Amino acid sequence: MKKYFILTIIALITFKSNGQEGSGNTLQGVITTAVPFMLIAGDARSAGLADMGAATASDAFSQQWNPAKYAFSLRKQGIGVTYTPYLSKLVNDIFLGNITYYSRINEQSAVGASFRYFSAGEIELRETADQVPLIVKPNEFLFDISYSLRLSDRFSMAVAGRYIRSDLKLQTAIESSKAASSFAVDVAGYYQSEEISYDSFNGRWRGGFNISNVGPKMKYDDGDPEGSSLPTNLSIGGGFDFILDEYNKVGVTMEFDKLLVPTPEDSNGDEVIDRNDDYYNQSFFSGMFSSFGTFSPVWGLGAEYWYQDSFAFRMGYFNESEKSGSRKFVSLGAGFKYTTINFDVSYLFSTSQVVSPLEGSLRFGITFGFGDEYDEY
Repeated sequence: MKKYFILTIIALITFKSNGQEGSGNTLQGVITTAVPFMLIAGDARSAGLADMGAATASDAFSQQWNPAKYAFSLRKQGIGVTYTPYLSKLVNDIFLGNITYYSRINEQSAVGASFRYFSAGEIELRETADQVPLIVKPNEFLFDISYSLRLSDRFSMAVAGRYIRSDLKLQTAIESSKAASSFAVDVAGYYQSEEISYDSFNGRWRGGFNISNVGPKMKYDDGDPEGSSLPTNLSIGGGFDFILDEYNKVGVTMEFDKLLVPTPEDSNGDEVIDRNDDYYNQSFFSGMFSSFGTFSPVWGLGAEYWYQDSFAFRMGYFNESEKSGSRKFVSLGAGFKYTTINFDVSYLFSTSQVVSPLEGSLRFGITFGFGDEYDEY
């Protein structure tokens, strides 16, 4: 399985990145970022809803998608653990693990924390077939904390701080290479309406946004003086809960994503996109604003059905335009709640020629709730 390492690294670099084709005399390339694992759906519930979470109802894993939702959590405390196999059709030792904790301080505020670890598996390094191999284990991880506050009865905002470390370089091959690290912040907001009575059902509106992973570039070696951009991302969306009766509820959500990273572009007219072009020298802050010069739609649509708040079925569709990478997939998921424990699972099917690295992988998650319940509805 070690022979697939090069394929794995390629997948890591290109996952969740946008590619733009040239137009006119302008040559444009594919957007790549450091630590793309940060954009992999780290929990099975969001994965079952086509990688959405900015505007869905609050759960233990809101830390990745929109920490402002914690101020609307129904449980005082919760802890969640998930496991996501990656490239499972090729290897069995590449995965993403995630553990998250949150606590509502009072009716107005909450805190959260999470740890995500991405393992690229074991790699055998040797110069000859008979040589005793050197075993290396490339990996990446992050740790973050958040604070959310309700600014009104129906709207909350949150900030999160994040430390990121990436150790994917093979120091034995590049002497100057080293583990790279950086920090980032998120700014998020969430709205949840009161339960509204309609003719034959009740309903509730939801809306949210999250500007995530805003921070300095990561530098892996001396030959990369400007570094690589973090996967700064804007997620915004809305949804509606159809409360059909006391047993049946259907939530529908739609979200849009935009990577706030500049597109590689030939700015000096040499018909080559390289580090001599302007895009490479932009700071992370200026790159966020210049990224709006190129826009291709990335969106997801999902639905979640709950019966008696005990069993859930989920389905979603994710779409990227051809200029953004052409990833398209259908996701399925299910959840089961027993007392204060939730079990979730999800699966996806690619619907384009660009096959997702998560194709054929079952993602699992378990959540434990603690303490008092809040009546938010």
